[in-house]
Amino acid sequence: MESIDAPSGDLVGPALVAARGALAALARLDLDALPSDELTKVVLESQRLRAQLDAVEARVLVRWEADGAWRVDGARSAAAWLAWRQRLPLPETRRRLRHARAALALPAVASAWADGEIDRAHVATLLSVRTPRTERAFACGHEALLDLARRSRFCDFQRRCRRWELMADPDGAEQDAEAARAGRSLHLSESFGGMWFGRMTLDPVAGAAVHEVLAGIEQELFEAEWTAGRDRLGRDPFVTELERAPAQRRADAFLEMAIRARTAPADGRRPAPLFTVVVGYETFAGPVLELFNRTVLTPGAAARWLTEAEVERVVFESPSRVIDVGARRRFFRGALRRAIEVRDRECFHPTCEDLPRFPEVDHIQPASRGGPTTLANGRLACGFHNRQRRSAEVDDRGGRPGEGEAGPDPPDG
Repeated sequence: MESIDAPSGDLVGPALVAARGALAALARLDLDALPSDELTKVVLESQRLRAQLDAVEARVLVRWEADGAWRVDGARSAAAWLAWRQRLPLPETRRRLRHARAALALPAVASAWADGEIDRAHVATLLSVRTPRTERAFACGHEALLDLARRSRFCDFQRRCRRWELMADPDGAEQDAEAARAGRSLHLSESFGGMWFGRMTLDPVAGAAVHEVLAGIEQELFEAEWTAGRDRLGRDPFVTELERAPAQRRADAFLEMAIRARTAPADGRRPAPLFTVVVGYETFAGPVLELFNRTVLTPGAAARWLTEAEVERVVFESPSRVIDVGARRRFFRGALRRAIEVRDRECFHPTCEDLPRFPEVDHIQPASRGGPTTLANGRLACGFHNRQRRSAEVDDRGGRPGEGEAGPDPPDG
């Protein structure tokens, strides 16, 4: 590692020497000798330190850009000089300078960043909803969003920022949504060698509809391939032992989707989007206008589909709710299952941000221990964490580890 000497009168040398020394000490840690709790501590603190270092860099970059020292080498901009000297992509240096200028103009954001309470990803998300149309509202409301960044999962914070933008500038949001829809396109062309190449751009509703059908067919292909591999090997196969890679399976699923569309019966029913109207939802959560995959929609984007959509109503904590299902039933079905899907919309496990492609409903208090099949005792789960929970129950009862588990989740694409 290059050393930094601190000559007499140097104002920054000692600070840089101390910083490099601290990093060197961390680099010399014997990670194999650390117990799990200490290793976890290093992971969390290193994330905080990285955020603090980014904040220090932002403060320095703003002052250095204003100083104009970069002009001596004939650079067109500070970003161009930094990209040249550090051998970085120009878009990356532009992004760093843009974040630095904008964040330091917001004292609360700059302070939270400097303390390591938020990361550059939070800063970028906050700045993405600060537009010329929302600037006045952002000046008054960004500290509430900043508080969410401190205590919420990133996916929840990001979604709430998008909702805030919709409420702060509904007309602009509708214009952006219309522009996004106008940008939809699909290109499919044949090469000289007979291969086909394509690219598609879809609006949120159309994209979610295509993705859901494609993911369902891909799951069918995966399960069939998994079963064939188990029969061939006499054991559960590894993902690498399956016949197709995820991208190949997805391409085959796309072909299968086209074949099914061509062979659909003449009297077949056209699939329609389902709109769920949630009544009695907590006021704190704010207005909900999202696809099931959590993409936030504008009212106009949703209204465009209403003539083709089906509409269901889910009422929570009201005599007219549609979740009256016998408490002794073992499985969550029908209206009760749908109510839990609409209420939770994501896996219960705090580390899981995956959208449940094929969601399952888990008993909070296990049914094997008398847990009732009710709304209060149900929660949405992805297949992995639901099986993990069931496996832990089996182990607690003295069974074999993993006994009773279903097959694995499809591999990530």
